[in-house]
Amino acid sequence: MNKPDQLVRYALETGADAAVIIPAGDIVVNAGLAGLCRQPGCPNYGLSVNCPPHVGGPHAMKKLLRDFRQAVVFRMDVPGADLFSGNRRRAFQRLHKIAAGIEQAAVVLGFVRTRGYAGGSCRELFCHDYEDCAAFAENGRCRFPQYARPSMSGFGIDVAALFKAAGWALSLADPLAGPGEDNMANICGLVLIG
Repeated sequence: MNKPDQLVRYALETGADAAVIIPAGDIVVNAGLAGLCRQPGCPNYGLSVNCPPHVGGPHAMKKLLRDFRQAVVFRMDVPGADLFSGNRRRAFQRLHKIAAGIEQAAVVLGFVRTRGYAGGSCRELFCHDYEDCAAFAENGRCRFPQYARPSMSGFGIDVAALFKAAGWALSLADPLAGPGEDNMANICGLVLIG
């Protein structure tokens, strides 16, 4: 089994419902998507070093993608209702932990240049009980560097295009779905590997 396939297997073993390798050139970056963080506005805008305006955004991502050949794209299938309840945080925490794990496994396999990204703001997910993002404080150290990964949205990563490149159909959460309705939704992350 080649090294990228080992990363796919790792993703599946650690909680991803699907994972594939895609060429880094298939990742679509859309500045308009990153702009949605600011307007109409994400409640976590500006509150984390992993979210806008503290990240390089779409311009930096486009430049970065030139230095990578491939990426592991993974998804989790979750009940849509979970994304509108107290279960949301847990689902996205798992997503970040899987991205971080793939990134660390890639380094062990010799991919020394890796970068993991996940949906959701690490501020909301890991530091919701704290007053601020510790990385903004004097010591500049994240409380959860082993898990927290930059937000895909802040870099303008087009998730619909990512799903298309992976060969998957994207299922969105329906906030109007009634109790007991089978409404599964997808959340995803990616890890760039050299």
